[in-house]
Amino acid sequence: MALQIPAINDQDSAGTLDVAEEIFGQEFNETLVHQMVVRYLAGARAGTKAQKNRSAVAGGGAKPWRQKGTGRARSGTMSSPIWRSGGVTFAAQPRSFAQKLNKKMYKVGIRSIFSELLRQDRLVVSDQIIPAGPKTKEMVAKLSDVDAKRILILAEEAELTDNLILATRNIPYVEVATVNGLNPVALVSADKVIATSSAVKQIEEHLS
Repeated sequence: MALQIPAINDQDSAGTLDVAEEIFGQEFNETLVHQMVVRYLAGARAGTKAQKNRSAVAGGGAKPWRQKGTGRARSGTMSSPIWRSGGVTFAAQPRSFAQKLNKKMYKVGIRSIFSELLRQDRLVVSDQIIPAGPKTKEMVAKLSDVDAKRILILAEEAELTDNLILATRNIPYVEVATVNGLNPVALVSADKVIATSSAVKQIEEHLS
């Protein structure tokens, strides 16, 4: 059974695009979508923070003073964390925040997001969204009838031309992505996702 995605700014079709129910008709899996979002945001973390522990700081080879008879507290090394310029206790080290998510779970999660976007009328298709030139004014006119603040334009790799990039980069809250470069954060945060018909077909191929 086929579902239909509404079309905008498209005079050549009947106003809808038929899509597969097994891709765009899944139940919303909130737990899995949350895991995907956390994984994506965690993977974007640099993880380059580093501090020196007591073995990494300079000095500390010789005992600062003899054990007894000085009137001062006993000390064995200048690299002790309680000393000024000493090592840091539990020093931070470079690490990776990446989390594993297998391909099957990723596909199910993306299907769930697209299905929920379609149910909430946040997913539309338009082949006329690609501008003829690198004009912001032209793109603003195309988006004037879209009742949404955050808009994600989803195009196929061949459709990601300089015209589309230059026409949208100065419009606030408008993002452009390809099917291969799609991420769950961009999808769930968009008020409206506008996809070309070729992008929708590519999504069906990748998620089938």
